[in-house]
Amino acid sequence: MIKDALSRFRVISAIEGLSYLLLVFIAMPIKYIGENPYPVKVFGMIHGVLFIIFMISLFEAKIKKSWDVGFIFQLFVLSLIPFGAFFIEKKVKPKESIA
Repeated sequence: MIKDALSRFRVISAIEGLSYLLLVFIAMPIKYIGENPYPVKVFGMIHGVLFIIFMISLFEAKIKKSWDVGFIFQLFVLSLIPFGAFFIEKKVKPKESIA
């Protein structure tokens, strides 16, 4: 188990970002091109749960690392776009060396 809040946030962010990419670039084309809605139901549920865990982890990291609201808002907005997890990692990595 990862005990540090920042490390846990980084791992959860990567997993949540991957689930978002799978939903957008695999499950949704299967739904609309292949006319099979089942993968969106499965990946959508998985992604939804992971997003909730991501938000909990984000606020935990905010409290433990004393991040300001502007930085938290940037991370939240990045989580809403595909490939945003890579930018989250780029923004959080320098914070790790400070903490």
